[in-house]
Amino acid sequence: MAAAGGSPSIVEYFGGEDGYRCGYCKNETGNLSHGMWAHSMTVQDYQDLIDRGWRRSGKYVYKPIMNQTCCPQYTIRCQALRFQPSKSHKKVLKKMLKFISKGDVSKVVSEEEPMDSHIEDAVACDFAYKSESHVSQSELTLLSVDRTEGVESEDKDAGETREEVNVQKVESCSLQICADKDTPVLGEPSRSAKMVHSPPKPGKGADLSKPPCRKAKDIRKERKLQKLLQNQMCASEGSPLQADQLLLLQNSKSKANQPKTIEDFVFVSLPDDAPHKLEVRVVRSSPPSSQFKATFQESYEVYKRYQMVIHKDPPDKPTINQFTRFLCDSPLEAENAPTGPECGYGSFHQQYWLDGKIIAVGVIDILPYCVSSVYLYYDPDYSFLSLGVYSALREIAFTRQLHEKSPDLCFYYMGFYIHSCPKMRYKSQYRPSDLLCPETYIWTPIEQCLPLLERSKYCRFNQDLEAVDEGRVTELGRVKILHKRTMMSYSVYKKRRKGPSDEASVQQYASLVGQTCSERMLLFRS
Repeated sequence: MAAAGGSPSIVEYFGGEDGYRCGYCKNETGNLSHGMWAHSMTVQDYQDLIDRGWRRSGKYVYKPIMNQTCCPQYTIRCQALRFQPSKSHKKVLKKMLKFISKGDVSKVVSEEEPMDSHIEDAVACDFAYKSESHVSQSELTLLSVDRTEGVESEDKDAGETREEVNVQKVESCSLQICADKDTPVLGEPSRSAKMVHSPPKPGKGADLSKPPCRKAKDIRKERKLQKLLQNQMCASEGSPLQADQLLLLQNSKSKANQPKTIEDFVFVSLPDDAPHKLEVRVVRSSPPSSQFKATFQESYEVYKRYQMVIHKDPPDKPTINQFTRFLCDSPLEAENAPTGPECGYGSFHQQYWLDGKIIAVGVIDILPYCVSSVYLYYDPDYSFLSLGVYSALREIAFTRQLHEKSPDLCFYYMGFYIHSCPKMRYKSQYRPSDLLCPETYIWTPIEQCLPLLERSKYCRFNQDLEAVDEGRVTELGRVKILHKRTMMSYSVYKKRRKGPSDEASVQQYASLVGQTCSERMLLFRS
């Protein structure tokens, strides 16, 4: 996705972490992962990494050791173009709409899904700083390219200039604006990764290849309408209006039976005297846009209150430094492409403004094939609006909106699905969704995964026992290295290196990031 000649990703691999405390089962040393510090990263490299089970927390990028960690974390994505809100999702959307348009405050808090829809990332925050890089910026500056053994050169001068994000392009959606676009066409996604899709066995979930089940009430209405049509046809035999009337009735019938989308609840006309106004703004967080800088302090105050009330942090823990490193810093390079979103690719904060003040912020990455949710924090005073669920639905709608200009962008990544932690199972309610096989990195419909996870917390979802990781490393010598400010292949570096061999570490790194990324990203070696 990076433009030709753009700056390559630069990473520093730390290997397997020592066990640390698990935020789910509370095991003091059971949480195990591999990690690396990303000094810079292209959006395409990060897309390919999350499609191999990696995830970022600030600039720290980690991958759970799935067959050893106490609570395996499976990458989950929702097929945003085919998503239909469930009954509980519609309740949340209606609750927000009633609050905005009429001032109604629901006293019943939904218990179907937790409000904090991104809780796992609070866990990542704790270990992200244990492995922070101490390499100076000067050591990371690429001065030359060793062309020995046919290593491809990178244009050093490209990437020194970065287009400023035009603030006029920042998406600003208001609930008071009527939707004037067609709903995104539902279609099959896409090119980001392979997919295993076979019909589920009886009793194992819905067959997504068939139309959704219809309510008995809708079927009764249709039968009644058909009977009415038959009676009218008998009564008005030969009438010239008969065909037109029939067509009109059939059209109204099909519209009535069409299930409501997220957009039907979000982009609606509100009365002039609506007591509240909700606006959603997307501002670039890295590099920080002028809008991001102008709202930084207010956003931080919301985060601080959220951590203290929801996560029970002491008043001195949610510091500005922690907030910046965890939720504002990002290794992702801002990128713009002719067919990309108007706001560009990279890291953003999606701010929810109610009556002129921030009440919630969704931290997101916009990547070539997806919107990836990083974290959510909100003002605890507005917990009654179920902002965790509401923000996830808005992010799905945002994905569909971006898809209209960027056809490849059609997935919503929800982070990790942890089946062994019951309170984290709510993510499976965003259908249709897929889980990533931890061995072959093939996407598998979640309906096929859940029965396997009931039997064992660690599972290989790909049932083809002959299948292997097709992105595995086959040529270690082609791994790109940054050594003494010079880019070279590992085969060249290996000959020049003094001291004990580091081949085992490089082999492990390459096997985890895959051949493609290992040939594009620069692995820093001192």
